[in-house]
Amino acid sequence: MGEENCSTVTEFILLGLSDDPELTVFLFLLFLLIYGVTVLDNLGVVVLIRVSSRLHTPMYFFLSHLSFVDFCYSSIIVSKMLANMLNKDKAISFLGCMVQFYLFCTCVVTEVFLLAVMAYDRFVAICNPLLYLVTMSQKLCVELVSGCYL
Repeated sequence: MGEENCSTVTEFILLGLSDDPELTVFLFLLFLLIYGVTVLDNLGVVVLIRVSSRLHTPMYFFLSHLSFVDFCYSSIIVSKMLANMLNKDKAISFLGCMVQFYLFCTCVVTEVFLLAVMAYDRFVAICNPLLYLVTMSQKLCVELVSGCYL
């Protein structure tokens, strides 16, 4: 009865998709290509909305923030995965894993709130089209997005 397991977990070993080096290189390049396209698309949407004055409406304002959150959440997971595919040491510390999990969950919750704000924006646009620009002022949009990030 006196003996107990007193070991502590300090790191996790991440197993890859394959142990075959040629397949690992192919998968690395495939995931890097997909990640690169995702990053370019999301940041391209953000830049395009900021540059074009015709897109300075509440809907596009929310869409740019949704693209930014999607960029963040792609970068949180994929960057460590790509690094582990190339490294011999495929471990992540317990603290690193918890930080990655916390940031991922934070981005998911932020995205859900942003989608709810976008739904409210469309509701106002459909139900009160004549008062839309008054109701969805720039100040309100900034407050709604700030609330999502908080």
